[in-house]
Amino acid sequence: MSLALNRRVVVGVDSSTQSCKVVSVDADTGELLQLRSAPHPDGTSIDPQRWWEAFEAAGGAEAASGADNVLALGVSAQQHGMVALDAAGTPVHDALLWNDVRSAPQAAALTEQYGASMWAEEVGVVPVASFTITKLAWLRDSRPELAAQVEQVLLPHDWLTWNILGRPDEPTTDRSDASGTGYFSVHSNDYRLDLLEAALGRAARVPRVLGPSARAGRTLGGVIVSAGAGDNAAAALGLGADEGDVVVSIGTSGTVFASTAARITDASGSVAGFADAAGGQLPLIATINGARTLVATARMLDVDIERFGALALAAPIDADGLLMLPYLDGERTPNLPGATGSLIGMRRANMLPENLAQASVLGLVCSLADALDSLRSQGVPVRQVILIGGGSQSPAVQKIVADVFGVPVMLPAPGEYVALGAARQAAWALDGGFPHWKREIATELEPSATRDWAVDVRARYAEQRGTIYGV
Repeated sequence: MSLALNRRVVVGVDSSTQSCKVVSVDADTGELLQLRSAPHPDGTSIDPQRWWEAFEAAGGAEAASGADNVLALGVSAQQHGMVALDAAGTPVHDALLWNDVRSAPQAAALTEQYGASMWAEEVGVVPVASFTITKLAWLRDSRPELAAQVEQVLLPHDWLTWNILGRPDEPTTDRSDASGTGYFSVHSNDYRLDLLEAALGRAARVPRVLGPSARAGRTLGGVIVSAGAGDNAAAALGLGADEGDVVVSIGTSGTVFASTAARITDASGSVAGFADAAGGQLPLIATINGARTLVATARMLDVDIERFGALALAAPIDADGLLMLPYLDGERTPNLPGATGSLIGMRRANMLPENLAQASVLGLVCSLADALDSLRSQGVPVRQVILIGGGSQSPAVQKIVADVFGVPVMLPAPGEYVALGAARQAAWALDGGFPHWKREIATELEPSATRDWAVDVRARYAEQRGTIYGV
């Protein structure tokens, strides 16, 4: 049965760390018509073929054929992943993902070699282990025989788009995803191939960068394929974020970003000066430890996530002085790839399951509040927060987040906003004009008049972060 009799349908793909989601959307209204998904294997490196298998299982290949009135399709995906291909288009190594920190020594070496100021002022980002350029340097240092075979380098969204279009001679990307490589200058809107060659040890081809509303091509079924985007840029599109709106996403990772016209040059590396998917900038702070902090604490307490949330809600709001610094998998911001988490302020009286659960929630939200402060330090206005991601649905998170952030927090109606942003871009490529779809806010949270407790917790968090980690 057709999904959309007498409707024009666009499709958005979100190929994330954990899964591939495919949404079908009414091109004129933004109404969600169908959502399908398929999982990706866990880990920090992956054979890209697993992405294609999940894309097919989630109905992506069917959509690309033009079934069910599909007219256009857009792909968004996790950023930074290294897809290094040989002359035959075969990966020379599993794709290293954004959360693979084995290239931390290479990130430090690249920063030292060129200087943090050069990276911030000329490229827009300062290398950390997440970025593609550091992974290429790792390949050069650790597997030189494989690095010598690399002919071209793609990102996850580039690779999927290329395969959807039947592997044309010239792969494509967009500015938002290219800006996360470390070898594309956001300020000059051009590649820095000298930096790529220095990192990899040889020249390699890179995809052509398309404009926000451009078409990458058509599938064999006649479906228009848009430029695509990195996941966070696609989320900003899907949410219709305006100046002053800061998006906080609590998913596998934590991300804090805003779509703005401001030029970002942060030599500290805290704020990455990425590009958005609409022609502007997307200053972004990412943390490795997102909602999995809560999941790990629930596992430690031997409870499911629902019981974990009930425990946190039953605790004193400040966890009776118990404090968690949640760097459980190392951390990207602050740049502590080798760090482990810390639990501080333990007393016999406060060592209760309820307090541990609440300390985990507080640690997660405080780390995101630090990220908001970093955006403010770059002159990015923070009028309100739009809170998304699986972790945003936690009642324990919702109870404290406006007080800890100190600004109003909007929770949109639950939705797949990365995939929706890819669909919105597909509609843009289809019609040539930006589609103005309505944003639905489900809940509005305001800071309370008695938020002194949150100020105190954040002060203790900052003190212990400095004492233990020196940042």
